[in-house]
Amino acid sequence: MNTVPLRLLIHGASGRMGQALLRLAAARSDLQVVAAVTGRAPAQRVVDGVPHFASAELGGAPPFDVAIDFSLPEGFDPVLALCVERGAGLVSGTTGISQGQRQALIQAADSIALVWASNFSLGVAVLDELVERAAAALAGWDCDIVESHHVHKQDAPSGTALTLGAAAQQGGAQPRYASLRAGDIVGEHLVQFTGLGERLELTHRATNRDIFARGALFAAVQLNGRAPGSYRVRDLLAAPAPPDVG
Repeated sequence: MNTVPLRLLIHGASGRMGQALLRLAAARSDLQVVAAVTGRAPAQRVVDGVPHFASAELGGAPPFDVAIDFSLPEGFDPVLALCVERGAGLVSGTTGISQGQRQALIQAADSIALVWASNFSLGVAVLDELVERAAAALAGWDCDIVESHHVHKQDAPSGTALTLGAAAQQGGAQPRYASLRAGDIVGEHLVQFTGLGERLELTHRATNRDIFARGALFAAVQLNGRAPGSYRVRDLLAAPAPPDVG
């Protein structure tokens, strides 16, 4: 059995997700963060044993197996290019990327294994599949997606709601959206199918933001060693991890 830890590069390490990834990865013996990359020059070069790099120094990062990217659209191109150059996997949850960047992801999938997702909750990954199946089975039913988030969230509908809507469309439904912004709600998504005399509701509620970091770490472990291609989180749930080759 291969006991060598998976080497991770965390891109966007100073953000809320980056900090959660560093904290959760540090508690696991099967993971080793070999580089934490931040937008600005780090105040300390090594923090809790993890080397820190500025984004301008990305090319000098040590060897890694998978990069986990939760940054900004302007930082997305360099980390994608580095993964392609080194043949490393990429797990990205960076939102707001352009159509050109989406096209670059498609091209990169010819040479590396990667997953981009608007939401790394494992529960949402299952919900995505259930929504597609329900839409296909309930032809002609109304489909409504209601998403609720904290008052500071500005985009509406949320990226997750749009992803669920795409799953509904894949199944043949035409979703409608409603957005609520209230209090400190981490994230709730309700997908409702309504027919004559009956209604089906599929709901996911997030109560802790760590679920997204845990999901990204899960995706990194599952992605490592896979053939080049673009994967969904639900694909990684359905398929077993590749066998150890070390």
